[in-house]
Amino acid sequence: MSAASLRRAARESVSGLPRAFWWLWASTLVNRLGAFVATFMTLYLTLDRGYSASFAGLVVALHGLGGVISSLVAGVMTDRLGRRPTLLAAQASTAFSVALLGFMEHPAAIAAVALLVGMTSNASRPAVAAMMADIVRPEDRVRAFALNYWAINLGFAVSATAAGLIAEYSYLAGFLGEAALTLACAVLVYVKLPESRPERGGVGASGPSGPSSGGGGAEPEIGLGTVLRDGRFMGVVGLSFLISLIFTQGSVGLPVAMGSAGFSPGDYGLVIAVNGFLIVALQIPVTRLIEHRDPQKLLVVSALLAGYGFALTAFAGPVWAYALTVCVWTLAEIVNSPTQMGLVVQLSPVHGRGRYQGVYTMSWAVAALVAPLMAGFMIDRWGADWLWATTGVLGTVAAVGYWLLMRGLSESGRGTAPAAAGGSEPKAAPAEPPLPASGPVGAS
Repeated sequence: MSAASLRRAARESVSGLPRAFWWLWASTLVNRLGAFVATFMTLYLTLDRGYSASFAGLVVALHGLGGVISSLVAGVMTDRLGRRPTLLAAQASTAFSVALLGFMEHPAAIAAVALLVGMTSNASRPAVAAMMADIVRPEDRVRAFALNYWAINLGFAVSATAAGLIAEYSYLAGFLGEAALTLACAVLVYVKLPESRPERGGVGASGPSGPSSGGGGAEPEIGLGTVLRDGRFMGVVGLSFLISLIFTQGSVGLPVAMGSAGFSPGDYGLVIAVNGFLIVALQIPVTRLIEHRDPQKLLVVSALLAGYGFALTAFAGPVWAYALTVCVWTLAEIVNSPTQMGLVVQLSPVHGRGRYQGVYTMSWAVAALVAPLMAGFMIDRWGADWLWATTGVLGTVAAVGYWLLMRGLSESGRGTAPAAAGGSEPKAAPAEPPLPASGPVGAS
C-alpha cells in the first residue's frame, strides 16, 4: 500500500466525527495514560508494603466489587443528572480517592479506600458510552467506539511502561501521578464538553414509544426495572459476561498457567504485550473492514475466536506458541468490542442510555470478580488444560447465543424485531434526533 493510500485510509478513519467526540476521546486517552492503581496494585501491596498474596487478592476483589456497585448507580446518575455532571463527579472523586490510597497505612484503611477507588473509577464508564452514543451518528458509532477502544489500549500500553519505571522509584509518585491526570480529565470534561443528554419532549419525542402506543404521547419512564425486564438486552448482557470471563483469563489464568509451566514473569510480559501491540496496530484498519458488515456474524465469529483462541493455550509449548494464541483471541477482541458496544447502543432507548450502559458495564465488573475465582479453582483442582477447555465451551455458547438473540434485529433501530425466546418484548425507543456534524445536540 502506498503512502498516499495510507494517508487516505487514515483520513477516512477519523473524518466525519464531531468535535465533541474528539474531546471525549482525548479525555479517555489522558485518563488511561495515568492508569497505575489497577496495574500495580498487587505488586504494591506484596512487594512494597509486604502484605500477603491473600490480602492483595482481597483488596483487588474489593476494587472490583466497587466497580459492580457503581455501574448501576452511575447509570442512573447519567440519565437523571446528565452525562457531564456524572463524568465530572466520577473523575474528580477518582482523583481524590487514588491520591488518598497512596497515603493509607492500616490494612483496613487500604481495603476500604480500594473499594472507594473501584467505585469512583468505574463510575465514568456509563456516562462516557452514553455521551458517545448521543454525539455520534448511528452509522459512525462502531468506528467511534473502535477509536475510543484504541485510545484506551494506547494509553494503557504507554502507562504500563512508564508506571513500571515510576514504581521502581516511588509507588506514591505513581498514585499521585494518576490522581493528577484524572483531575486533568475532569477539568477537560468541564471546560470542553457540553451536556449531550437528549431533552424529554424535544426533537424525537414523538417517535414510537412502544408496541401498543399510537406513536405519540408521553414517553414511558425508564428505570432499572425496565432494563432488567428487557429480555433481548439482558441476553446480550449475559453473553457479554461470558465473553468477559474468557478475555479476563489473559490477565488471570494465563500468567498462573505460564508460571506453573516454568515460565518467568518476563516471558508472560512478552506474551501479553502482543495483545496491546496488535490492538494499537490493527484496531483502526480492522474496524474499517467490519464497520458496515452484519454485526450478528461478527459477534458469532469473534466469540468463537475468543473461546478457541484461549483453548489453543492447552497445546502451547514454547513462548512463541503462547504468543500465537494471543494473536487469535486479540483479533476476537478487536472485532467484538466496538461491535458489541454498537449493539448495546442500538438496544438502548435514547432516554435510558445511562441505565442500559450501567447494566452492561456491570457484566464486565462481575466477570472481573468471578474470573480469578474460576481460574484459581480449576487450575488448582484439575489443571490449566481444563480451564482452556472451558473457555472453548464458553465461546461456543456465546456464539450460539449471539446468533439466536440477533435473529431479525433491524440495523436501523430497536424494537422492530420479535422478542428473544423467554424474554419480554423490548419497548421501542423514541426516534433519535438528527445530530449535526459539528457537535452534540444542544452544542453551540
